[in-house]
Amino acid sequence: MILYGASLSPFVRKVLAFASEKGVELETVPTGLNNQDPDFRKASPFGKIPALRDGDFYLSDSTAIIAYIDALHPEPNLIPTEPRARARAIWFEEFADTMMMTTFVKMFFNRIVGPRFLGLEGDEAAAAAAERDELPPLLDYIESVIPESGWLIEDRLTLADVAVASPLIGLDHLGIALDAAKRPRLAEFAARMFARPSFAPWIERERRMLAA
Repeated sequence: MILYGASLSPFVRKVLAFASEKGVELETVPTGLNNQDPDFRKASPFGKIPALRDGDFYLSDSTAIIAYIDALHPEPNLIPTEPRARARAIWFEEFADTMMMTTFVKMFFNRIVGPRFLGLEGDEAAAAAAERDELPPLLDYIESVIPESGWLIEDRLTLADVAVASPLIGLDHLGIALDAAKRPRLAEFAARMFARPSFAPWIERERRMLAA
């Protein structure tokens, strides 16, 4: 299976981590937004990342790709089967993909992607407002729902943990520390997830790239 994208995208990073936790090896093809490579555009008609090619099967969108990988490789089970737990896993993925990303994009695009990769002047006022006004309630929410086990659902690793951890890595790249005194469960959750083999190599590559 070929995955088009770049791990700096939380959506791509989520798929890479999910596949790794499943023991599924993906061939990654570095691809930016709106790349015109024919195979990429066949998989992603609107030029969004990530996109997937599996033989003659093409697919885009991180949630759809994860659903496909999970159907092909049901074990280890990362999407709960118990109805309430399954619904919560879907909720946390949606929370990460929409609520978290709406805020994180304002910071990451204006401070890193625009200035560093697109030659655009970032809107620091928008980034600062998002960090000041929108970010704290999101982090407070995650802190409030992490059980004593440290896992969001069923006291074990699930898609929920992978989905929520993926955009949190962007805070590390932005130099925004998670306050362990104020949000201890969140800080512990992030540190544990970032250290997993499914995340750690990608994080290290991203840090080296951003430091270059």
